Amino acid sequence: MALSTSQIFVIGGTGAQGLPVIKALVADEKYSVRFLSRDPDSQRAKSLQALGNVTSLKGTFADEAVLREGFRGCDGAFVNIDGFNTGEKTEMYWAIRCYEIALEEGVRFFVYGNLDYAIKKGGYDSKFRVGHYDGKGRIGEWILFQNQANGGRMGAALFTSGPYMEMAISARTPMSPTVEDGVVTWRVPLGSGAVPHVALDDCGFYVRWLFDNADSANGMNLEVAIEHVDYQNLAAAFEKVTGHPARYIDTDISSYWNGPLKVAAGLSAGYNADIADKSTMSFRDNFTGFWNVWKHGVVQRDYELLDRIHPQRVRSVEDWLKREDQRGRELGKGGLWERIQPENITPILKLSEDRGRGIL
Repeated sequence: MALSTSQIFVIGGTGAQGLPVIKALVADEKYSVRFLSRDPDSQRAKSLQALGNVTSLKGTFADEAVLREGFRGCDGAFVNIDGFNTGEKTEMYWAIRCYEIALEEGVRFFVYGNLDYAIKKGGYDSKFRVGHYDGKGRIGEWILFQNQANGGRMGAALFTSGPYMEMAISARTPMSPTVEDGVVTWRVPLGSGAVPHVALDDCGFYVRWLFDNADSANGMNLEVAIEHVDYQNLAAAFEKVTGHPARYIDTDISSYWNGPLKVAAGLSAGYNADIADKSTMSFRDNFTGFWNVWKHGVVQRDYELLDRIHPQRVRSVEDWLKREDQRGRELGKGGLWERIQPENITPILKLSEDRGRGIL
């Protein structure tokens, strides 16, 4: 069966990743998109509907009737559930049901917004346990396993991303910068490790590529990044691009959790998850594992493959910073130096809007 698609149902469309994905899908009217939103009148939802060839469906993914309505009549699906909404356990359940209902409703190609199965890649050492990564990673493997039997009925691929590069210049993220005595400063527990940061615009390109090449992408796990970003190099690149001093200060984990994220440390890693549930990780435990993964080089990427798929991709943190600095100026937001000042720095993650309580 040919896996070509034309109408795609998107879950997670108003999130940081979903916005460029939908923009890329409808850029030339090859695809039309129906996206799920709890609030179709929100600014993010309205910006998507203004693109044309895009409609919204009001509701939540945690509702089988809504899922059936969303998938019905669509031949493609992009599902990227927000683990910081659900928590690890609930995300796994609803991701499974998304796959099963999509198959039942006749979807031909299913793309799952995935993250690295960190604890498995770290040899099942619990210091590498990251709930919002492992929940997705387990389901990603499950989907590819199901695809061995169901590939003739509904194909599937994984789109495995990572920390967005934009998070390193935005407010309320695990790697938000500060300005200390006129010096842009990243204080994170990374050691000599590196983070495989992802450019959000590239997410749109890669997901579009999966749908454009569904027959050959069937069964694929497309793992993406700009490069493994060493934060010494991030600081040096920022200084080179902006002309303002920057530095990376390796920070021990105790000091990190006594910094700006102290208020969040004991909360649940998933604002609809119950911290009293023994399966729910705390924010502290989740992001301690997160930094261990990058510090110890657990996750790798095939950059030669990415060069072949996306020859125009951003290949270095310096190039990304140059592009972002120029883009900000063209949009009237100012250069990067102006944008990371305490009075100007803004969140990139939709969680900040959903949570509404000043963390992440």
